[in-house]
Amino acid sequence: MNKGRLVFHLYLNLGRALSALPEPVALAAAAAIGDVMFSVRRHHRDMVTRNLRRVLGGDVDEASLDRWAKRAFRAYARYWVEGARLGSTPMTEVVQRFVTEGFEHLVDGMAAGHGVVVALPHVGSWEYGGAFIAAKGFPMTAVAERIEPPELFDYFVAQRAAMGITVVPLGPDSGGAVLRTLRQGGLVGLLCDRDLTENGIEVEFFGEITTMPAGPASVALRTGATLLTAAVYSGPGRDHLALVQPPIDTERTGSFRSDVQRITQEIATRFEGLIRQAPEQWHVFQPLWPVDRPTTKP
Repeated sequence: MNKGRLVFHLYLNLGRALSALPEPVALAAAAAIGDVMFSVRRHHRDMVTRNLRRVLGGDVDEASLDRWAKRAFRAYARYWVEGARLGSTPMTEVVQRFVTEGFEHLVDGMAAGHGVVVALPHVGSWEYGGAFIAAKGFPMTAVAERIEPPELFDYFVAQRAAMGITVVPLGPDSGGAVLRTLRQGGLVGLLCDRDLTENGIEVEFFGEITTMPAGPASVALRTGATLLTAAVYSGPGRDHLALVQPPIDTERTGSFRSDVQRITQEIATRFEGLIRQAPEQWHVFQPLWPVDRPTTKP
């Protein structure tokens, strides 16, 4: 068995085991796994610490920063454990354990008939949110980065489909799938606090210049879709909280490029507030700012 197949079967069997455990035991296991990752993944720990320092402010002391970083690893492990259990969680229970603020913005946007784009940071558990809104009659199409091995990505796609979430792999065809969904009046969720291509729109984010994807702003301008920002937090307690913010103004005010820049900056500014609500739940273990990205020597 090659390494990819081994990883796939390991995750599959671990997911089944976690689904069979009582929830308090599974969450305790997640906390323990998070502590181990915090101890052994030094490179990721350093990057999480850098990212959190920007969120918490430069005057945060090292001991506090270390505690926040450890919480971040625990929250990330909880995200994976909850994701593994979500496929076997009845939708009635997902709805019962979901709290929303501002959900009317999504409902109103869908009623307008031009589709809705929800711009999301990597905070909490967007899959829980996707399962909830599908249960409410709003199935979502989401674009996701491929992961290795391919068998594991295919498993995630099938699992999400069973919850009412259509996952489109990031690639040459993903833009067309998003546009078709919106032109049919559908709902699209775009995780967009990471610029994977590093050629996005310049924005100020936590006081420094970086880039973010132009996708949410571009498709909203092209289709007339309602553009929202939102986050789905793990907690309080065993529940999940979705915070949906009012629509972003996407009226044309200048050139297409300048409007994309203005709207993308608004998304970045709103993301700052959403992330500050629960910094430890911001699952970004990669460099987001140019100063943190590795440089290639000529």
